[in-house]
Amino acid sequence: MNKNYIWLFLAFFGMIACESDDDGTDTIMEEPITAGTADFSNFIAIGNSLTAGYTDGALFIAGQQNSMPSIMAAQFALAGGGSFIQPLMADNTGGVLINGTQILENRLFFNGAGPQRLPGSPSTDVFNVLTGPFNNMGVPGSKSYHLGAPGYGNVSGVLANTANPYFVRFASTPDATIIADALAQNPSFFSLWTGNNDVLGYATAGGTGVDRTGDINVAAYGSNDITDPGVFGQIYAGYITALTANGAGGVVANVPDVSTIPYFTTVPFNPVPVDAATAGQLNAQLLGPVMGILTQLGEGDRLMLLSSSEPNPLLITDKTLFDYGQQISGALQQNGVPQEQAELMGALYGRARHATATDLITLPTSSIIGGTQPGIPAPFNTIGVTYPLEDQNVLLLSEQIAVTTAIDAYNVIIKSQADAAGLAFVDANALLKAIGTTGITFDEFNLNGSLVFGNAFSLDGVHPTARGYAFIANQFMDAINTTYGSNLPAVKAGDYNTVYPVTLQ
Repeated sequence: MNKNYIWLFLAFFGMIACESDDDGTDTIMEEPITAGTADFSNFIAIGNSLTAGYTDGALFIAGQQNSMPSIMAAQFALAGGGSFIQPLMADNTGGVLINGTQILENRLFFNGAGPQRLPGSPSTDVFNVLTGPFNNMGVPGSKSYHLGAPGYGNVSGVLANTANPYFVRFASTPDATIIADALAQNPSFFSLWTGNNDVLGYATAGGTGVDRTGDINVAAYGSNDITDPGVFGQIYAGYITALTANGAGGVVANVPDVSTIPYFTTVPFNPVPVDAATAGQLNAQLLGPVMGILTQLGEGDRLMLLSSSEPNPLLITDKTLFDYGQQISGALQQNGVPQEQAELMGALYGRARHATATDLITLPTSSIIGGTQPGIPAPFNTIGVTYPLEDQNVLLLSEQIAVTTAIDAYNVIIKSQADAAGLAFVDANALLKAIGTTGITFDEFNLNGSLVFGNAFSLDGVHPTARGYAFIANQFMDAINTTYGSNLPAVKAGDYNTVYPVTLQ
């Protein structure tokens, strides 16, 4: 029996010895970080502003250092990743010069009440061309077809809007393409996130561009046009084929729906307070008479009388409506309104209506609501109240549908190409939609769609904060881990800020 106790004692002592180190503390064996079947030694990131690190309405050094691929590259380095070189801006001011003349605005900062442009002159000049190559090939403003467009980095085309000032700074030659410069580096792993700007310009311009669905002549496209899904599909498939030709692995993301970002959700459709005296005057002298005429035409529901007890909807121009300008003008003149005033009212209210919850008001519109329109006499000159907001200020439901239809088509293409090539895939559309609606937890923080204080979106209402980019980087790495068997660790939310200070070193 004693002999058995001795063996039990020795076994128990051995267990303690295995669990303890010399100072009596527990030793935790950490799992080594591995790349799995991926090769991160030469990582190249390709895309637009979301890849470049654009934030707060500009590109600047601190934003680039906190860009999504830069965050990923730091984690890749733990699993055999190499250096990650970016075409850094010259300062943290964010503006861009061409021969000393500023062509792009400085970054935004929070002044305690709202976003404001940083004062001062930037030092980043388009003509100061950098020497590459660069791992971050994200070019703000680029659409899908721009990645393969020769001359997109030719400085002579900047003022003619045929070239991109950001790519001019780091293109290998004036006729180089973004995709060719990326391929020339023979990437072992890549990220590709493009397609956002193929609809974003149309949306942020209030649908003033053209939906080019069915038009394959890219040369005729304007900066605010929607790219034909067929064109997008052909181009995107070519990029994937070229990037994977040498056996490189990669991760791709789809296109987020823009309707849930703060650029379109911050300004309500009904922010107009009116006192009783003003409401009574405008209802009697302006809205009432015009509503009466429209009612006789069967369109009386376009307008509503103003209320002094609750906020009123904005008055907007709806280009999809029939223009009753001549009818309004003629009827007013018959009722004794002077010709000049009647013609002005016909021109203003022929396609006017009050906004509804389905209309999305653009973020910059907040600065003009309630202001006065130059050249228009009172009381017809109060913007959003008696002077209708113009087309570029509102994304109508029909325009939202055009955007969503294109995004859905692009995303089917992106997912099918990713699956066919065995690439990691990130459903950025679902992620950003969740952030913009219900919010998402990131460590101890909540990311939501509120401007400034929602943690996710920067002051421009479109691009992520540094913390938002960190969250996206984690989603990319999760997808990579799943596809390639790697175990890249996530970054922490608290290590990334949401608002940059006025002064940055």
